[in-house]
Amino acid sequence: MSYDDLPAGWQVWADEHEGRSVLAYRPDVFNTKDFPAPCMPTIYVTNGSRKRRPGASQVPTDTWHVSLFLEPEVEAPAERYDSRAEAVAGATDLAARFVRGGVDYRDLYQVPREEYLDRLDELVGENASDE
Repeated sequence: MSYDDLPAGWQVWADEHEGRSVLAYRPDVFNTKDFPAPCMPTIYVTNGSRKRRPGASQVPTDTWHVSLFLEPEVEAPAERYDSRAEAVAGATDLAARFVRGGVDYRDLYQVPREEYLDRLDELVGENASDE
């Protein structure tokens, strides 16, 4: 259960091996100069509670979740898995779908950001041929 097969552009940002993992997309360009740093696409793998109260995410559950964030408040629906190994495989698959253009991230935004999303389309398109 590892991230050896991550597609181009994605890297492991943090991995607790038995717990939470964080994958980051192109941290080299989400540096505030080229792209806004808070907008770096990020995938979280966790078995913490999904409840919205303070500290809830620190309470482990039997269900693993894979969540894609495009910004702190812009999240794709979480995918659920029964084990960490399945969640790691699911996160790797989600990262590959993202790079291939298989994630319609425009639909996740409530406030249109066309100029930014056009630039993100170009960035993702650069990696689609590297896969």
